[in-house]
Amino acid sequence: MESYALALSPSKPFIKSTKNPFRKISNRFSAVLCCNSKKSFEKSSHIRVLSLRPTWSFNKKYSASLFEARSTWFEFKVKSDAVPAGVGETGNDNDMVKNLQLGLMFAIWYLLNIYFNIYNKQVLKVFPFPATVTAFQFGCGTVLVLLMWTLNLHPKPKIDKSQFAAIFLLALGHTIGNFLTNISLGKVAVSFTHTIKAMEPLFTVLLSTLFLGERPSLWVVSSLLPIVGGVALASFTEASFNWIGFGSAMASNLTNQSRNVFSKKFMVKEEALDNINLFSIITIISFLLLMPAAILMDGVKFSPSYLRYAASQGLNVKEFCGRSLLAGFCFHTYQQVSYMILQMVSPVTHAVGNCVKRVVVIVSSIIFFQTPVSRTNSLGTAIALAGVFLYSRAKRIKPKPKLS
Repeated sequence: MESYALALSPSKPFIKSTKNPFRKISNRFSAVLCCNSKKSFEKSSHIRVLSLRPTWSFNKKYSASLFEARSTWFEFKVKSDAVPAGVGETGNDNDMVKNLQLGLMFAIWYLLNIYFNIYNKQVLKVFPFPATVTAFQFGCGTVLVLLMWTLNLHPKPKIDKSQFAAIFLLALGHTIGNFLTNISLGKVAVSFTHTIKAMEPLFTVLLSTLFLGERPSLWVVSSLLPIVGGVALASFTEASFNWIGFGSAMASNLTNQSRNVFSKKFMVKEEALDNINLFSIITIISFLLLMPAAILMDGVKFSPSYLRYAASQGLNVKEFCGRSLLAGFCFHTYQQVSYMILQMVSPVTHAVGNCVKRVVVIVSSIIFFQTPVSRTNSLGTAIALAGVFLYSRAKRIKPKPKLS
């Protein structure tokens, strides 16, 4: 359907002369001009009534009035063609394409996260060395990044010293956060680790209050109560409860929330460095930081003897290597997609998506690993996740301005 933007405004007479302006133009051309202009106006579905009100007279000014009316029709024809047909539909189509693209990215984010948690848990069960496993996953991401730059799939970044200093702090938090998460996944059930990580909003509020001086609203504080209560209820009834797993998951909340806040600020400030290159550089720095630490902590564990040990725990060498590579691939890609979404949407929207992702991961891990879950534990998890959702909604409420 065509749509036109018409500006109906009274205009001054085009020619004030009393002489006939059409004496050098054929009557046939004038009739065609008027007729075609009228037909093009009648195509518009947005204007119901048109009132030209020309000054008709039967004296010598008749010809000038006729030309004034015809020029008005011609003016509408030009203005209607100035706006392309279907401009409203084009805007709606662009919004629809953007929403579909964003929805697809969220679906990929969730799916890759599910596979990562499943493969990662299988590897950590038979190979209980989280530092080595995390370093290997960063190594897989580093290989993918170098291939991307070598094959010119994405332009290489150019950073200066000031940018590198900020990125290094992000990489340090990213390294510690993922390492602590893998420690927790190796000690407790996947569902319990993600239940504990639902307390991320609590750490966000605490960090903002202590270091930024931001006072949370009453709605935000109220939403934190079910989060804390739900996690506590789920922890007391968790069959796989372990203090190391619990503590490392809580510590990862602190580091991950710090990383997310600084990442968002950095992406807004440094427009020359896009999200893909930002995460790529973080991945390489994390690999370089954790690889020496993993060797010092665990030693060289990818040896034939340890591979045979993994095989004795339920995975043969081929399965162990395959799941390790798949976990490394999913580890890098799901976090890359998360960074892309973080730049496209607000932090509140990203937090809501992260809450939904946690629900999906918890449910899928319980089904896949056949994790025993009591009713009380399920209730605590549900209350905590509901609190996270309420927190994301409370962040949308803007405080009323104080009257001076």
